[in-house]
Amino acid sequence: MTSSPARAAELRLAYALLFITPAMWSVNYLVARWAPGLIAPHALALGRWCVAALLLGFFARHELLARRHAIRAEWRQFIVLGALGMWVCGAFVYIGARSTTAINIGLLYAAAPVFIAVASGLFLRDRLKPVQWAGVALALAGVLHILLRGDWDALAQLRINPGDAWVAVAVLCWAAYSLLLRAWPSAFGPLARLALTAVGGIVVLLPFTVWEALAWLPSTLDWRSIGLVLAAALIPGAGAYAAYSFMQRALGPARVGMVLYLGPLYSAAIAWAVLGERIEWFHGIGALLILPGIWLSTRK
Repeated sequence: MTSSPARAAELRLAYALLFITPAMWSVNYLVARWAPGLIAPHALALGRWCVAALLLGFFARHELLARRHAIRAEWRQFIVLGALGMWVCGAFVYIGARSTTAINIGLLYAAAPVFIAVASGLFLRDRLKPVQWAGVALALAGVLHILLRGDWDALAQLRINPGDAWVAVAVLCWAAYSLLLRAWPSAFGPLARLALTAVGGIVVLLPFTVWEALAWLPSTLDWRSIGLVLAAALIPGAGAYAAYSFMQRALGPARVGMVLYLGPLYSAAIAWAVLGERIEWFHGIGALLILPGIWLSTRK
């Protein structure tokens, strides 16, 4: 049994990480906005997950060796999960960031738990109550308000910023990724499974990265592009994931859900302070719809 002083120290660290982890995730939005002109989207996503896979694989090496026979049984799952979580949720966000803001990315990603709740109700038979459906409606209204930048007349003419559309596709794929993680059983623990999923993502990313470099957007290999890759891999990648796993073990999933509400606030504050992005009125209205929507749609 864990001693009382050790447990108290663990709880202090976990509560501190509640406020640190959203900032770690927000670093990815900064990287996405800094990348244009330095490194192409697929090259950035590939570099990020190569570094993260090596790091995660090192810490999970004993489990990976002990259960290596199970990799053959699950390799198709790792390819699908890698395509959703590392290719689409990586490169698509970086493509979108070339024409949208970090604030928009953070707010749109904040709605991911709502789409996960809807998908769970449709495919995993987690029945949603009327109050949860009300939360879904609120959050979707907030997402649309941001996508339309407050101009609802644009809906009739389908005028949506391409960058926001790329990010919206990534958010939907993140919901699918999260749903499949729950639906597909695995012989591996979270860390080893993420390492193998990252390898699956690398396999999918490789041909797109080669095409991108030859036909669309070559990358510059220098200390700045390498720094962006390392920042994306270590802080919002392996670092944030490890922190999230630690918090879930120490505090339980209900309390850790608090980071969902802090995420868009942190991304807006960091984008304003570091990138000089303006917080517009439609961001505020979108957040006022999305955040209560998350709370209502995910409450039990």
